[in-house]
Amino acid sequence: MSDPKVTTAHLRRAAAVYCRQSTLIQAERNRESTLRQYDLASRAAALGWPRSAIRVIDADLGVSGSGWRPRAGFTELTEQIALGQVGIVLALEVSRLARSSAEWYRLLGAPRGAVYSCGDGRAPPPGRRSGLVKLEAA
Repeated sequence: MSDPKVTTAHLRRAAAVYCRQSTLIQAERNRESTLRQYDLASRAAALGWPRSAIRVIDADLGVSGSGWRPRAGFTELTEQIALGQVGIVLALEVSRLARSSAEWYRLLGAPRGAVYSCGDGRAPPPGRRSGLVKLEAA
């Protein structure tokens, strides 16, 4: 599977799969959702990333995205993005990534041309309809 939004420049960087469940109970009881999130690594591979370049970030399983508690996995993700190490971010749905404007700004501070994917087809950042979004702003 290829997508015209994914370029060789993206493929030179890592693919980041971000997995999160809001509570430990959800992580334990909703195993299907967790497994679907881990399976996004297969989507990255189908888009052209070698398995060795796919980073699964799952430190936030059982951590709410409400913003009242720091998320180590989200911090790791945004640091890798800021350093230009990530060519694509895959998450099951947009609410797994960020819920506040401040968090979206951290994500959208990505290097020009970064790609975001929401596996369930929900609208990624506001104003976007595609499941695969290429950021064009500098």
